[in-house]
Amino acid sequence: MDFMTALDIGGSSLSAQRTALNVTSMNLANAKTTRTLQGGPYQRKTVVFESTPVDTPFSSAMQTAMDRDTHGVKVLGIVNDDRPFRMQYEPGHPDADENGYVAYPDINVIEEMANLINVSRNYEASVTSIQSVKQMFSKALAIGR
Repeated sequence: MDFMTALDIGGSSLSAQRTALNVTSMNLANAKTTRTLQGGPYQRKTVVFESTPVDTPFSSAMQTAMDRDTHGVKVLGIVNDDRPFRMQYEPGHPDADENGYVAYPDINVIEEMANLINVSRNYEASVTSIQSVKQMFSKALAIGR
């Protein structure tokens, strides 16, 4: 694996983790949203990742046998979570049904914060790997001087 492939893999991870961070932030922001443009309460979302080969036309032509199994990550999609809504008795709420219950998204703030910490740690690990590649590249250039 060359330096550029390692950077491509780290970059793909940064992009995927940024998407996961945005979705987790969106879930936290809408934990109490009872009205959306589609109607009804906000539906919690999750990110689906997929392993993807790191290929550019140049790298495909120059690929060695060891590089064929290198994979990065990409976001396959953002899907709605199928959890049922949490019903809470609030008869004075404008979105309450005839029995006085309001449908809220089933978003657990503690779970979302754990996801946020996990995404943050993954992002930091990817940044560290990219910094390591940059240092290795600089050291390799210093040898040639």
